Amino acid sequence: MKKIVLIALVFIGVSSCKVNPFTGQKTLNFYSNSQVFPSAFAQYDQFLTENRVITGTADAQKITRVGQRISSAAERWLTANGHPGYLKDYKWEYNLVNDETVNAWCMPGGKIVFYTGILPITQSETGIAVVMGHEVAHALADHGAQRMSAGTLQQLGAVAGNIAIQDEQKRNLFNQAYGIGSQVGVMLPFSRGHETEADLIGLQIMAIAGYDPYEAAELWKRMKANSGGETPPEFMSTHPSNDTRINNLTAWAPDAAAEAAKFGVTKFK
Repeated sequence: MKKIVLIALVFIGVSSCKVNPFTGQKTLNFYSNSQVFPSAFAQYDQFLTENRVITGTADAQKITRVGQRISSAAERWLTANGHPGYLKDYKWEYNLVNDETVNAWCMPGGKIVFYTGILPITQSETGIAVVMGHEVAHALADHGAQRMSAGTLQQLGAVAGNIAIQDEQKRNLFNQAYGIGSQVGVMLPFSRGHETEADLIGLQIMAIAGYDPYEAAELWKRMKANSGGETPPEFMSTHPSNDTRINNLTAWAPDAAAEAAKFGVTKFK
């Protein structure tokens, strides 16, 4: 059994590298689109049947319009940078759901939901574009599959430890330490890294889509004000702190504008 676990870990380590086209960095991902997307699409459809989807309103139309502009901008960037066909398996969909939660999310393959609760904070089409760019970026970078891959490795590490440690008391101590350590020391930083990466990629593609990247930091200032300071310490969170995001987005905005200029976009909404 020990050998099987070790072989599985080695196999995964060898086979799990994909390259993020936006960053050029290798990523932890051993799930293909064909393995992930069908389930994600089914879960998304199920969610829509169980929630009130808003259609035909000005806000709903705005969500769709912004989403289409940003996903089109992403395709332009990918094609121009040597990745034509990267999005062939994606089935973009953008829905507004009646829910006062301040949130938006994206499932693998491009299935996006905005809750009505976030609209008072986005305030404008550009504010929506900041959030939409971030959510589209999660799909582009395969963050869902990467989280699945990391979760699988976390589980295998626990199994390996329990097999290797024969003493029951020591095994219990290992499980407690491993659970906390792998979560705080590995999984949470992994998730925060995804959020930061999605901020960076999203900022670039929203600019290419014609939306002002300098407005991204302003959106997060409003998010910070809305939270009332009631957020966990960054090291205990799946997301970077509001201040970290504001500082990052402020620093990255000039580069995003310069990237947009390569596509002939020099004026923003």
